[in-house]
Formats: sequence, structure tokens, C-alpha cells
Amino acid sequence: MASFQLDKTYDPKNVEARWSQEWIARGYFRASAEHPGQPYSIVIPPPNVTGSLHVGHALNHSLQDILIRWRRMQGRNTLWLPGTDHAGIATQNVVEKQVMAEGASRESLGREQFIERVWQWKATSGNTIINQQKQLGESCDWDRLRFTMDEGLSKAVLEVFVRLHEEGLIYRGERLINWCPRCLTALSDIEVEHEDVKGKLYSIQYPLADDPSTQLTVATTRPETMLGDTAVAVHPEDDRFKHLIGKRVRLPLTSRTIPIVGDGILVDREFGTGAVKITPAHDFNDYEAGERHALPRLAILDHHALLDAANLHKAAVDQAVIDLLQGLPVLKARPKVEDLLKEHGLLEKVEDHKMAVGKCYRCKTVVEPSLSPQWFVNIKPLAEPAMKAVEDGRIRIIPEGWTNNYLGWMRDIKDWCISRQIWWGHQIPAWYCLSCNAEHIIRTGERIAILQGAYPIVSKTAPAKCPACNGNELYRDPDVLDTWFSSALWPFSTLGWPDQTAELKTYYPTSVLVTGLDILFFWVARMIMMGLKFMGEVPFRDVYIHALVRDAEGKKMSKSKGNVIDPLHVMNEFGTDALRFTLASMASPGRDVKLAEERIEGYRNFANKIWNAARFRPYVS
Repeated sequence: MASFQLDKTYDPKNVEARWSQEWIARGYFRASAEHPGQPYSIVIPPPNVTGSLHVGHALNHSLQDILIRWRRMQGRNTLWLPGTDHAGIATQNVVEKQVMAEGASRESLGREQFIERVWQWKATSGNTIINQQKQLGESCDWDRLRFTMDEGLSKAVLEVFVRLHEEGLIYRGERLINWCPRCLTALSDIEVEHEDVKGKLYSIQYPLADDPSTQLTVATTRPETMLGDTAVAVHPEDDRFKHLIGKRVRLPLTSRTIPIVGDGILVDREFGTGAVKITPAHDFNDYEAGERHALPRLAILDHHALLDAANLHKAAVDQAVIDLLQGLPVLKARPKVEDLLKEHGLLEKVEDHKMAVGKCYRCKTVVEPSLSPQWFVNIKPLAEPAMKAVEDGRIRIIPEGWTNNYLGWMRDIKDWCISRQIWWGHQIPAWYCLSCNAEHIIRTGERIAILQGAYPIVSKTAPAKCPACNGNELYRDPDVLDTWFSSALWPFSTLGWPDQTAELKTYYPTSVLVTGLDILFFWVARMIMMGLKFMGEVPFRDVYIHALVRDAEGKKMSKSKGNVIDPLHVMNEFGTDALRFTLASMASPGRDVKLAEERIEGYRNFANKIWNAARFRPYVS
């Protein structure tokens, strides 16, 4: 019988790395559908393949690891399934920058070669965050690592798209969407970052058509989009203006007259002048108002957010104005429109005004609401069962206070724009017969634009011929699906669906989802909708919404502020256990974590005390 002593000094780097490798080598985290224990499963919220571990990941993953290790020690049949998301726009931007640095471009490579370059990048750099997760000591079943563009998951995406289209729940239509004029693609709401900026409120006089000496003063923050106005709205109960409803005004700088309508939803009587312009092609609220009043939509910007001469002609803008504004970006056109209004004596006043501006989350370009033919999910029929599942307790949201937020958002949910004008992602399985759709197709050289009204052939495989005319000149829709579409299938696509695998039968529905509040609506709600639709069962029993990690003063961490705590740095400095214990000890539901490196250092000392105490325990071999 022999005994040995632990090292005198606790070195977390050596200890943690050695044991982490030992656990994985011995297969301690492997799941088996044949395990006799009661199933307990978690699918990890898949981080972007372009990402690296940040402190929010460290909190999220540490909480999941606590739950899965606890249930594993109880003898449950546990599965913690890891994976990454292909992150369409983010990944494409990374590879595009590499290609540009080589003096080429995405277009010069062509779609097939560019996508091949992305796969090459993924093979060499795409597992960075996975390796960092292993450094964090996560007890995932790493043999089951999934990627949203794996063959199996791609099969699930095709199945879902085609079935929803067959049921009329996916359609193609022209709607107002978020558009990035730099990335040249539609964006989801979560891909738009809103920022408060100093702007101006312009009070513009619109002369009455039958009495030009009388003006209706309209307040707006965007005078340049006035050229696309199709109505002016006042509150139907506003005594100042209700007698004008039904009359028409002359739209400044154009030869058009537009109606005055009463709209109690759009107009706030206390804001500005009490009268607002309606520009359905350039504002989401105006778009809804346009639907209510059957107004035309007149776009004046092109896809690069430049004033477009052809569109200005359609809007009956004066030729001198077109000559002055055509080809200008919005911020350069705005002061010129202001000057023109002054010259015509139609600008009453300009006031400072704070306003929220949406920016693309990747390139920080100001996003423009834009009319565009896109693919949408008719979401209401999917949302209603997802609300009921929470209301009747089949899914618990923890803390419970977020339940009302979830239900409120779901009740007011809008159809989901699922198409993106990029190359990296799941390409939409729709083809167009160029003969049948000749009037809806525009060819410019090798480029083909598909207009609203084109009739798609939706199929999981490429059709050999057009079923209508037997033509063989078919063109595949170039758009790809929103990343959130494939992510919405994550709890069952990762387990082998649409095949009925043993894993799917054993581990679905999963037990709990641990996530942050920021994706409750954009991801969690969509997983619930898709799980109920295609599995007939909720995707998870509990949704645990953890706190946000902020700096020691409670401020949001950002690189620009210089207050980011890098988990990789503190793990190297103080040890992984110290970081995980710090985050776990501070993670009270509903309260943000105010993190300082000093707290992590304190728990490093605590880990050292445990080590020293263990040194006095005799070990026998």
C-alpha cells in the first residue's frame, strides 16, 4: 500500500486540461439511446461558426453543464448535444474580406467557387469556438457535434420548406422588409441594431389642392422620402383637422395630389403637428397604414439606397428636382430637399429631435425599409398552438415574468421574411420556368431578376422539366434561407428527423433550454412553433432565461468601451473552475451579473483552498 501527495501549488492549467482530455478519452459524456435511465437532454444554442467564446457563452454553457452533470450523476440517460450555426451573413462577410484581400471578389469567383471557399474556411477555422468550449470543460457528447448545414440537417430544412409550401404556409410576395444597402440583402429584425441618434424634425407645409392658400403642416424626420408620399394622415377625432379628411393636398416638389385620411392608429395627436405623411414604400408603420387605406406604394430609392431617377419619374417628381437628387444617398439628398422646400416657402421650421436608426448588425450600414419580392412564412397558424403550449403549462418559461412578454409578442406576430439575398446558406428549393414566367423575369447579361408574380416550382430535388409547358430552361431561385429557419428545427433535426431515429424517440422532447432573453422571440418561439408543427410535441419542457453579464458598474460590455472581460484570458489567468464558479454563484434569475475580474480572482483563491484541503487527505494505490 502506497500513498502520494498532490502538488503543493495548484496549477489550474495543467489540472483542468489533463482531466478534460481524460473525460473525453474515456467517453464519459457519450449518450446512448439504449441507456436504461430516464432520458434528460439539452441541445446547446448553436453559436455562430464565425464566433469565439465570450463571457455570455461562458455563463450560458456553465449553467447547462451544471444541469447535465447533476442529472448524469443521478443515473439519468443524459444527452448534451453540441453544434454550431452556419451564420449566413456573418460567415459570408468573413470569407468575402479574405477574397477581397486577394484582389478578387465574390462575383468574380462565381457562386460555386465562392461557396467552396466558405467550406474550406469552415474546415480550417470553423471549429475555433468548439475548441474553446472544450477548454471551458463542457461535458457535451462531442461525437454528436452538429452543424446547421450538415447533410442531415439540410435534409430536414428541405422537408420543412416543401411541406409548409404545400400547405400554403410559405409564400412569395412583395412586402416591406429590412434591407441592408451594403450587404444587399433582406435582414431579420434581430439583425437590425437600433441606435439613438440626434436628428431633426421637419415641419413641411402641404397646400390644399382646392385652396393652395391654406396649408396642412406635416411633421417628419425624413423629408427626402416625402417624394414617395401617397397620403397625409390626421387623427379622425382631432377637431383641428377632421374636417379635412377626404380632401387632397398638393405634394411639394411633385405634380401629384394625395388624399388626407383619418387614421387613429398611425397618428399621435400630441406629436409634432398632429399630421403625418404616409410613405408606404419606406416606413413599416406607413406600410400598415397604406394597407388599411388601400394606398399605392411608390419607392424612390434603389437597392443601394440611392435616389433613383426612374422611380422619381414614376412618382411624378419635378424634373429639376430629379436632376438635382438622382444618384444621391439619403444623407446627401436630405439637406438638398430641405433647401428646395425653403426655396418654395414650404418649410415652416426644423427642430432638433432624437430618433432611433436601425443599422445592419454586421456592417453597421443604416438599414432601409424596402419593398421587395421575398419568401414569407404565414406565421399566425403556427403561432396559435405555440401560445397555447405556454398558456397550458406544457412549456414553462423561467423566470415566469417573461411569459407575458412572450405571449404579447406572439399575439402581435407578423409574417416571417425567410429569404436572404446572399450565397452562403440553404438555397431555396424553388425553380422558375423562364418560358412560363417571361413577363416576370428581367435578364441583364448573365444576371436574372425574378419579379413579383413569377410562379415557382417548389421541390426537394431539381425538376427535369417544367410541369406546365415541358420547357427545360429552369432557373433556381438564387436566395438562401434566413439562418433562423434552420435553427428553428434544431431540437429535432439534430436528432435525425425526418428519419425516425432511436435518438429522436429517446431524447425528444428535450428537457430544458437555457438561453438569453435576446433570442426568446427570434429563436425560442420559432423552435416551439416548428416542434409542435412537425413533431406534434413541444421541443422542450422548460425555458430558463438567464441574466445578462455586464461590467462591474452594470454597463453593457463592448469593445468600444474597453470593458469586455475575455473568458479565455481569465481562464488562463485564474482557471476555468474559478470563472465557472463565479458566474454560477452570481446567476440569480432576473438579475444581471455584474462581473469584475477581482471576483474571479477571489474564486481562484477559493479553488486553491479546496486543493490545499485535499492535499491532507491520504490516497492509497
